Amino acid sequence: MTLMRKLFVVLLMLCAVQVQAGVMAGRDYQVLSPAQPTDSGSKVEVLEFFFYGCSHCFHLHGPLSSWEKTMPKDVDLQFVPVIFRDSWEPMARTFYALEALGMREKLHDDLFQAWNVFGTDLSDQEKISAFVAKRGVDRSKFDAAYNSFTLAGKVARSNQLVRSYGVRGTPTIAVDGKYIITGLEPQDTIRVLNEVIKIARKERSKHK
Repeated sequence: MTLMRKLFVVLLMLCAVQVQAGVMAGRDYQVLSPAQPTDSGSKVEVLEFFFYGCSHCFHLHGPLSSWEKTMPKDVDLQFVPVIFRDSWEPMARTFYALEALGMREKLHDDLFQAWNVFGTDLSDQEKISAFVAKRGVDRSKFDAAYNSFTLAGKVARSNQLVRSYGVRGTPTIAVDGKYIITGLEPQDTIRVLNEVIKIARKERSKHK
């Protein structure tokens, strides 16, 4: 291979890397219209719409958890359990009940593993309550939270967010009420997420 040909190949490789590093609306993410209000204050809001029994959510869970540990300080990550059918509601209630008890982070991994690795039956409150009790959650407090009026309001709010954001599949990530990331491989999701956060940050700076 001649020197010029080698240089040409190197240039093509460099261009390919640059294209891969950049993100493009319509290809890597969608712009939501109208944009939705956020409640993260001065921070860039990141919502993950998910379901514990979703295999794609499970595959994203590890990379997203690692990202969460080092995410920018001006980012607020929140999780929104999705209810596409009635059988999904118990898991949404479980998420919010554990959150109310300060146990969500402790059992988040266990719930993903139970569904996607061990095939554990968590189809109703009785089975779920027994499952979390074995992992250190006070069963009576969990049951009370699971059936509380406050939790019912959170489930209703989750359903409203799913409709407002037009979520059609999981996982879906929404950034600052305006940018939607879905349908990508886990590592690509994280890469695009980082770039879209930068875009959202610039948008915020324009309106200060």
